[in-house]
Amino acid sequence: MNRTSEYQFTIIVPFYNEKENVAAMERNIATFLPLCCKSPACALFVDDGSDDGGSALVREFCSRHRDFFYIGLERNTGLSGALKAGFDNCFSPFLGYIDADFQTDVMDFNLLLQYADQYEMVTGIRAKRNDGFVKRASSRFANWFRRLFTHDNVSDTGCPLKVIRTDVAHRFPMFSGMHRFLPALTQMASGKVKQVEVRHYPRAAGHSKYHLFNRLLGPLADCFAYRWMAKRYIDYKIKDDTLNGQ
Repeated sequence: MNRTSEYQFTIIVPFYNEKENVAAMERNIATFLPLCCKSPACALFVDDGSDDGGSALVREFCSRHRDFFYIGLERNTGLSGALKAGFDNCFSPFLGYIDADFQTDVMDFNLLLQYADQYEMVTGIRAKRNDGFVKRASSRFANWFRRLFTHDNVSDTGCPLKVIRTDVAHRFPMFSGMHRFLPALTQMASGKVKQVEVRHYPRAAGHSKYHLFNRLLGPLADCFAYRWMAKRYIDYKIKDDTLNGQ
């Protein structure tokens, strides 16, 4: 049995070469879990093929906490691949996602969770974003261009703080770049999305994995892939069945 099924809420923390942030990962998540308003809560750390020595450190601190779990991928698949692994291996009713750089505040999950029973996804909005001008400008343009394609009306789809109903996350069609379209994918699966302002901080350690191509040009290309997929997406609900008859 997957042990996340014993919990109400699972925080998925994908990471790739974040050795300098390992101590913060353990400290921040361990501090939050007892304070989570959707209790009991656990954390699932997804190692996306790290090769900087951080994997062993994360496995070590997971062994010290009964509510910490670990998945290690054979190779680097990108953020969307790591999230897919997390979604596929999570069986609590609700799951959350936060980046391992902790530029968003894990405590703000409680701001999102208060709406989790009414919405299939609750996503953060970085109201006062602490990034450089180029990163902020490229992100604003990418968000504007994405909304033209998806009509999801989400102002900050790239905010790495989200809460999703697990049964909805299991239905997401997965593809590279999927993490940019989580609100649109939720709406495509007939789900409702709520936006909540959250705090945002400068990166304290490590290095960003994003540059001009994967922050701007890559997302623009992914919009065309999303548009193609959305027109062909199949969503169904069973009216009745005899599978579980008395």
